[in-house]
Amino acid sequence: MASYEDEMCERFIETFRPRLRQHITVQSLLDHLHFIESEQKELITQKLKAEGNRAAVSSLIDAVVRRPHSPGWFTAFVDALYHSGCEYAAEIMQNNLPKPEEEAANDYYVRLIEILCPMLVNMNTEEVSVPCHSEGLLTEEDLQIVKAETTNRGARTGARELLRRIVRGRPVWFSTFLNILRETEHLELYRLLGGSDECDKQDEKMSSMKDEPTQSETVTTESPTAAESCDNPEPLSEDPQDEATDGTDPEAAAGGPEKANIVLRDYQMDVARPALEGKNIIICLPTGSGKTRVAVYITKKHLDCGRAEGRSGKVVILVNKVPLVEQHYSTEFLPFLKPTYKVERVSGDSQLKISFTEIVKKNDVIICTAQILENYLERDNNGEDEGVKLSDLTLIVIDECHHTQKGGVYNHIMMRYLKQKLKNKRLKKDQKEPMPLPQILGLTASPGVGGANKMEKAEEHILRICANLDAFKIMTRSLGEYKKDPRKITLSVEDRREDPFGDVIKNIMNAIHTHAKLSPTCDLGSQNYEQWVVQLERKASKEEDQTVRVCAEHLRQYSEGLNLSNTIRMHDAFHFLNKHYEEEMKKKTTVDEEHEIQVTETERFLFNLFNENKKELEKLAGNPDFENDSLSKLRSKILQEFSSREEARGIIFTKTRRSAIALSQWIQENPKFADIGVKAMYVIGGGDQSVVKPMTSAEQKEVLNKFRSGDVNLLIATTVAEEGLDIPACNFVIRYGLVTNEIAMIQAQGRGRAEDSSYTLVEVKNSGVAEKESVNEYRQKMMNKAIDKIRALNQADYEKRITEFQIQAIMEEKVRMTKKRQKDMKTMNPSEVKFSCRGCSTKVCTGEDIQIIENMHRVNVTSQFCKRFIRTENTSLQERLLDYETQGFIACKQCGQRWGSMMSYRGIECPCLHVKNFVVTLSGKSISKCTKWNELHVKFPAFDYAEHASRVAQSSDDEETE
Repeated sequence: MASYEDEMCERFIETFRPRLRQHITVQSLLDHLHFIESEQKELITQKLKAEGNRAAVSSLIDAVVRRPHSPGWFTAFVDALYHSGCEYAAEIMQNNLPKPEEEAANDYYVRLIEILCPMLVNMNTEEVSVPCHSEGLLTEEDLQIVKAETTNRGARTGARELLRRIVRGRPVWFSTFLNILRETEHLELYRLLGGSDECDKQDEKMSSMKDEPTQSETVTTESPTAAESCDNPEPLSEDPQDEATDGTDPEAAAGGPEKANIVLRDYQMDVARPALEGKNIIICLPTGSGKTRVAVYITKKHLDCGRAEGRSGKVVILVNKVPLVEQHYSTEFLPFLKPTYKVERVSGDSQLKISFTEIVKKNDVIICTAQILENYLERDNNGEDEGVKLSDLTLIVIDECHHTQKGGVYNHIMMRYLKQKLKNKRLKKDQKEPMPLPQILGLTASPGVGGANKMEKAEEHILRICANLDAFKIMTRSLGEYKKDPRKITLSVEDRREDPFGDVIKNIMNAIHTHAKLSPTCDLGSQNYEQWVVQLERKASKEEDQTVRVCAEHLRQYSEGLNLSNTIRMHDAFHFLNKHYEEEMKKKTTVDEEHEIQVTETERFLFNLFNENKKELEKLAGNPDFENDSLSKLRSKILQEFSSREEARGIIFTKTRRSAIALSQWIQENPKFADIGVKAMYVIGGGDQSVVKPMTSAEQKEVLNKFRSGDVNLLIATTVAEEGLDIPACNFVIRYGLVTNEIAMIQAQGRGRAEDSSYTLVEVKNSGVAEKESVNEYRQKMMNKAIDKIRALNQADYEKRITEFQIQAIMEEKVRMTKKRQKDMKTMNPSEVKFSCRGCSTKVCTGEDIQIIENMHRVNVTSQFCKRFIRTENTSLQERLLDYETQGFIACKQCGQRWGSMMSYRGIECPCLHVKNFVVTLSGKSISKCTKWNELHVKFPAFDYAEHASRVAQSSDDEETE
């Protein structure tokens, strides 16, 4: 048990922990702390390399105060501070605290150095460092480190290291540093820091400066040198990792205090320059190169210029994924723009109680999903009060702007822009006032080539994106010393010598083929087989051939099981098939068992067939000798990465949610991975289109935060993590049987942006990933050449081609809208639409029975319909905790085929239909493919809540009377 004296010392250290973080240099101090064990010192050193000095100081203090204590530990700590050059920290520990006014002045001077760092790094480092050492601002060790940085990385980096170290000294450091600048004839920097030409008036001058504002804008305005140097700013970085990343400040990344100064690297400033002049541009830089930071800088300058000219700015940042809203808000825009500007975010997850229109009016910067802006632009177009005009905005930033193509919401917004731009030309011609349009800034890591195989088509694809965004130029730059290309490895796999598990599944599939008299012409489990089965099921549904339809559904599940056994464990594949049959059996039973659901001969055959082979499949699934080679290669790669690196951090990209979850479980259950420190979790999408439980944005955020903090060091992800999400630098990326297009490949490679990172492609049977990756590499080279050719175009030729594509896009939009109007005019009468059960072809209802709630949910509340269905428990949705469907499924009384869900709308239960569960007949003609209601051009009447509520109330009264 610690003594009272030890407890007091611990509390004293904890009280001054924030100050110690500012004034301790870990590298120097560790050598003098003999009571900390060598293993602990090694961990602190690793922390210093990975996360920087401040984070390492926290770990060091934790080690110092950790019990049990050796005798005299506190005195040894103070002595170590003195001997390592951390004298100010030592005096704090001796309770020799400066006066409050001295401390306030010191804080001011430290802040001043941080703000003016971009200009101060232009000093002659060698000339300044020597007198700093002789005057006691730098220790001998400090001096050697500054000299090494200057020699190895240049004078500016050396100057930054010098500034970082002198600000940790005693409060008198500033006046001494000023004198050194004057004596070494750095008069411009001397005056920039407030130095007077009359030396004896220096203290008076510095005292008066304490009441002046410290914003970077103020300093820059007062100093011509500062203004000239702002094109090339560099950060006074506390952490060594900032030199290798996109310059993100750790506190800003954590949503910490606001940052007055935004600094860009040379290549970032180069790509930003046209936007700072008010031009529309696309910024094309690799993942991890700080595109968003450039956008924040442009946003701030845009708002600053507006204020200086007496007009208000209004900036909207558009993203295509809900998690990106919070990410951009808390880690980028809010820290750098508050409190000068009002910043707000809006998405489907937001809990704001006011309309989007009011949010736009009351804030300077709004971060939102693109669909929200499109909805409110459409409201204004329809003449509704609660709308937003393009003219209300002065700058639109479009994240992942390569999605600005046909059919995308980004393109809908930009089509409004292009139409107004064309209209403005006519207004100017008629000498009328044009409508102001916002500046456009697009951000992307890769515009792609749109599937092009020839350079001409690749150029055309990129030019169309430029045209859609009305871009003056597409800006891209070489990252030079900051670029880190990962080592690329492809791991080929061998077919199993024996695959008894797969053989049993194939035998089952062939038995089903025989039963349904089917003759497939492609390999079982292949992509072609999957497509054949899907078409077969649609055709059989249309023709009401229930034997073939049911067999096709089950064949699809077996095909998926076969693919899973080639990707993940046989155990997981068996679990998938077993769960499917358990669910199918549940469909044939009711909760109260009062109603008997029909089981056809084919269904009985399929159930028996699985049950006959179930034990054999389960036994084979437990035999590790028959596992696939892909999993073996993945195991070896993970073990290699974690055993050969001091601190491994990686991402595995996989194709499906199911495989992401299964791989995560496999890693967590394998003791070999635990022994070498692998801590894995999965992150998957939030959409509800899959049968696998989705992840909420809060769950995604929690996993990514754990990955960021190091609690998790291996992320298994679907494509949700490829684009946009703020995932820390990794030192290895593995694509496991997953290759999509060149855009995804570039973004996945960009995730591995730490030093000495690797990018590995693991083949999976039937995936063809090696061939697809080669095609993507070819397309990436073609894309880069196409961008270079476009950038080399004469501006007049570029603008001519852009204008042609814009006019073409507007004309195509007009044709599309005309066709849509004609289609709407031809909308079918609801009475001409009939719905039959997909499972047993029973006639269910007509379109006249269906009403629509909130222009979204199609419901049938007729008494006749209620007699045709049964209610079943919705276990999967109970797991998801989705409030809007906790009432359960509705299913066919005859065969158990699910028809939809029972939703609760304002206290009334309404059977909600899912059209994919029915065979739809229009004017006597069956439609084989109808999976979404918007594919059905029928206008259903709005749900009459009042009428139905009164009918329900009347029914309740009648029951009570009886």
